[in-house]
Amino acid sequence: MTIRAAIVFACASFVLAVPMAVPAKPPVAAKQERFGPFAVVSASSARLVGITDSRSPAAFLAMIEAYPAMRVLELVDCAGTSDDIANLRLGRMIRQRGITTVAPAGASVRSGAVDIFLAGSTRKAAADARFAVHAWLSADGRDASTARADDPARTAYERYYRDMGLSEADARAFYALTVSVPHDRTLQLAPRDLARFAKVATAS
Repeated sequence: MTIRAAIVFACASFVLAVPMAVPAKPPVAAKQERFGPFAVVSASSARLVGITDSRSPAAFLAMIEAYPAMRVLELVDCAGTSDDIANLRLGRMIRQRGITTVAPAGASVRSGAVDIFLAGSTRKAAADARFAVHAWLSADGRDASTARADDPARTAYERYYRDMGLSEADARAFYALTVSVPHDRTLQLAPRDLARFAKVATAS
């Protein structure tokens, strides 16, 4: 939002007015353009802010249309998602477009946001970035601990992880890790822990 300040000097007839000193206004930082949970940082980079929801895939496409050179997505403080299905669709869009995902120094990437981080065609994380995973909970109250071996949720997540470049064995192992923790708790992972399943480079 641009702040404009105007000082009007009114002079009667041709009387010479003494100049008044006007204090300089501090520069106003440009507001980041937002597309749903995405905040544009530059023509080629954006940040994921907050949680994703059912509207996030459309918001991502709108951002890409407006900024076709977008190549980097930073995840700084991301709490997850309110719509797992839409979140996995968003991850596939990110992967398809060759976006690099970055967890910078001090980043906290939690729950469904970890799936978004894994979507990066290249993934980078600072050594002190932290990732938190836990089991899913369905809208009808079912959780992973009661799911059958052939539950559709398990199938969907393991397929997603394979689509993100994990091997079949690593996809199964990572899914098993996420559901080993109840949905109301979290398992904290360092980048080296995540790198057991997916390639993660060190962010500079």
